[in-house]
Amino acid sequence: MRKTGLIALLAVVVALPALAQLKLPRASQHAVLTQTVGLTDITITYSRPGVKGRKIFGGLVPYGQVWRTGANEATTIAFSDDVTINGQPLPKGTYSLHSIPGESEWTLIFNKTADQWGSYSYDPKQDALRINVKPLHSEKSAEWLTFSTPELSTDTATFQLHWDTVRVPFTVNTHATEKAIAAARAAVAAAKPDDFRTAYSAALFASDNNFTKEANEWIDASIKVKETLGNLYGKARILAAEGKKAEAIKTAEKALTLATDKDKVVADEIRSRIELWKK
Repeated sequence: MRKTGLIALLAVVVALPALAQLKLPRASQHAVLTQTVGLTDITITYSRPGVKGRKIFGGLVPYGQVWRTGANEATTIAFSDDVTINGQPLPKGTYSLHSIPGESEWTLIFNKTADQWGSYSYDPKQDALRINVKPLHSEKSAEWLTFSTPELSTDTATFQLHWDTVRVPFTVNTHATEKAIAAARAAVAAAKPDDFRTAYSAALFASDNNFTKEANEWIDASIKVKETLGNLYGKARILAAEGKKAEAIKTAEKALTLATDKDKVVADEIRSRIELWKK
C-alpha cells in the first residue's frame, strides 16, 4: 500500500510542472494598437472583453468607479516622446490607462504604475494626468472593445475607445511639425559646404507646412550650392504656392534643361505643372 501511494504521489508531483505550463485561450483576447504620429510612436496594449448580451456601462462597468479600461491587466499606453492629451502635457513613458465612466462625462486617468492587474491596486497618488471627456453614442455597436485612430495628421491623432454603443475619444498632439522645423534649422546650419540635399529637403517640408520664410531661405541655400532638377523644381513649386506663377514657370523651365533620360517621369510632371500654371 505504501509503495502504491508513493508511486501515485510521484505521478502527481511530476505532472505539476506540465500543469503550470498549460496555456489556455483567454475570454478577453490580447490586442495592441501602435500608431506613429509625426515622429512619436504611441502604443496601446489591452485586452478585449465582449458584450455577450450584457448591459455594459452602468451595468457590468459601473458608473462613477475606476475601471481598468479593458480586461485582465490594466490597459497601458506608451509614448516615445512628450505629448499633450486634450491640451494637457504628459511626459514620454508608459502609463496604465484607467477610466471613470459616466453617463455624460468620463475621466481618463494616465497612471505612472503601468504594470498592474486591473485597477485593484490603483493608487491615485501615482496619477500623471487626468482629463475629462464626453462620451459619444454610436449607432453601430462594437461587440469587442476596440481602440482605434479614426483621425490622424502630422501633429495630432484622435484615439477612440469603442465598446457596445459608446465611443470615448481623446486627442494626442505630438507637436511634430514644430519639432521638425527646429531640427531642420539645426541641420541646415550644420550642413557641409557641398551639401545641397539637407537644405532642399528642409525647404520642401517647410513649404508643405506653411513656413514660407524658411522654405524660401532653404531652397535658395540649396540652389546656391548646386543647381539640380530637384531643387529648381522645388523652388518653382514654392513660387507657385505664393502666387508667383510667372517666376514659377521660368524656374521650372530652367529645371527641365537639367533633365536627363533617367528623369522622364519627373520631367513629364514638370511640363504638366507648367501647363497648369499657364492657365
